[in-house]
Amino acid sequence: MPDAVRGHLDGRVGEWSGVMGLFLCPASRLAELITELIKVKPPKPIALSLVIDTGLGGVPKAVSIVESRSELLALRMVEMPAPSDVDEVWLERVSEFVPEDVIRVVEPRRGGAEWLDGVRRVIEHGSWPKLRCGGLSTENFPSVDEVADFLSVVSGGGVAFKATAGLHKAVRYTDEQGFTHHGFLNLLVATARSLSGRDVREALASTDAEALTAEAKALSDQAAHAVRGVFASYGSCSLAEPIADLEGLGLL
Repeated sequence: MPDAVRGHLDGRVGEWSGVMGLFLCPASRLAELITELIKVKPPKPIALSLVIDTGLGGVPKAVSIVESRSELLALRMVEMPAPSDVDEVWLERVSEFVPEDVIRVVEPRRGGAEWLDGVRRVIEHGSWPKLRCGGLSTENFPSVDEVADFLSVVSGGGVAFKATAGLHKAVRYTDEQGFTHHGFLNLLVATARSLSGRDVREALASTDAEALTAEAKALSDQAAHAVRGVFASYGSCSLAEPIADLEGLGLL
């Protein structure tokens, strides 16, 4: 926690502070975060995304704790996994528990047509769907077709989404363990194509960094704004790695 807080605070005042998003903290580690922030005394509250790992019933208490430390934390987002059926009652409780001015991010469990139905229900209830792009096993990595189907639903639903896990580099690659990771630049270009009715799967599957970079650079201001309105956020374990990739590609 001390390293994470220090890295975040350094990133907020660094050269590329404009790409810095929210500080992600599991609800189960909220006390640790508050203890660390009391020590470092940030000049302004940390913009927080609270990741609920204590079950839906733990949301009100966690939100209350954050709001009681407004000199240290500013709650901007609450993220949580959905049950397998993502039913209406559960989604209504999410709406009740999370303040209206806070973004709600819900991750439906991926797999089969039911998953996309869950994504649609999340959108209908005014929450952002979350797309998990990787993890510790092959099953955690969605296929190109699954990501394309997700983008089709989201871009047609007029809502933003958040991506998480596995997006360590800008461009699609295979790691030493044999896992093929989606690239966040691939996802950005694929989102642009989804909004303009072009070939999404080709963009997701591409390993051609030069072509992806050229396509991203060619986006008009209006198109870029529309893309950011859909692909609005993604979680990264590092601020330095994505920046190094983007600098290397000439995108910053």
